[in-house]
Amino acid sequence: MSDTDSTIEIQVLPSLDAIPATEWDACACPEAADGFRPLDPFTTWRFLKALEDSGSVGRGTGWHPSYLVARQAGEAIAVAPLYAKHHSQGEYIFDHSWAHAYENAGGAYYPKLQMAVPFTPATGRRFLARPGYEAIGVGALAQGAVQLAVDNEVSSLHVTFCTPDEAEAGRQMGLMHRRSQQFHWENAGYESFDGFLAALSSRKRKNIRKERATAQAFGGTIRQLTGDQIQPEHWDDFWHFYQNTGSRKWGTPYLTRAFFDIAQETLRDDILLVLAERDGFNVAGALNFIGRRSLYGRYWGMVEHHPCLHFEACYYQAIDYAIEHGLETVEAGAQGEHKLARGYLPVTTHSLHWVADPGFARAIGEFLQAESEAVDEEIEILTSYGPFRKSPQEEQT
Repeated sequence: MSDTDSTIEIQVLPSLDAIPATEWDACACPEAADGFRPLDPFTTWRFLKALEDSGSVGRGTGWHPSYLVARQAGEAIAVAPLYAKHHSQGEYIFDHSWAHAYENAGGAYYPKLQMAVPFTPATGRRFLARPGYEAIGVGALAQGAVQLAVDNEVSSLHVTFCTPDEAEAGRQMGLMHRRSQQFHWENAGYESFDGFLAALSSRKRKNIRKERATAQAFGGTIRQLTGDQIQPEHWDDFWHFYQNTGSRKWGTPYLTRAFFDIAQETLRDDILLVLAERDGFNVAGALNFIGRRSLYGRYWGMVEHHPCLHFEACYYQAIDYAIEHGLETVEAGAQGEHKLARGYLPVTTHSLHWVADPGFARAIGEFLQAESEAVDEEIEILTSYGPFRKSPQEEQT
């Protein structure tokens, strides 16, 4: 089948129990039908279901599943991870100032609708259409989400960390386009970590070598684990690391302990777990998810502080893995200009927004225009301070 003008029905599902994994994934990750990895694991049925079954989303979390399914002649042609939100936590493209201004003007900003992967600042498709249904599927999901917002009298709809193509399609449909930035490492066909270092300026290259040597001297070993190498007891340790970081950054960690137990059962092939072990105990770790083309750094934590171990476990081990496995990029998560000196350059990220109140929508549109110009300037300035050699003639020793 292909795009047609047949009637499309939009369903709203309160749980992924209402749709088979094969039906959802035929839209979310059709590229994985060949048995290889999806482009990213975050919109797969298994990942979103792990969030749901673990209680990381749902009752009491402020993230209430309202998954969209577009059906044509009874067949699912497109799906979307949509949530009713009662706060703005766990989004990473934040609208706190919008909420404050809206409520100061006498409006109720919450609830709102969020089309996103909870707690996951990784770019990927949000309008998930089966091959051959891309145009009609994206249009149906966008219109369905806006209509759901109107019917339920919510303030707004937000589509975060969407792809550039989705951002352009949404803009043409009348949604407001927001541009932000984060830091990614790009693989220029490096054969080894030393090949990557050779592309850097002498000073930055020496600094990274020094940091790696300092980290490796912490008194233990650093291991990369994936698939069946990951054992249930590893999650006991990582839970302590995650709680330590989560309590400092967010007050309460977003993921529940049960998420990691489910991850062991259904997601471990999607995971790269970096653990630092000293005297028989794991003292620090970094959790990454593996896509077809990218490695996604997600969480880091530790119970002992050791100089430079954070940089090694999160950034350099990720680069090592990406080079060895031929991945194109490493997405190191949100924020962090300290990533720049370690080879992660600023890139543009995208989101789409719809606001019910016309006056408030105009004000946000003006803000986004000014913000976009500032993002362009910031990316240009930050890139100029990057660690890479400015010319082939620059000294390489």
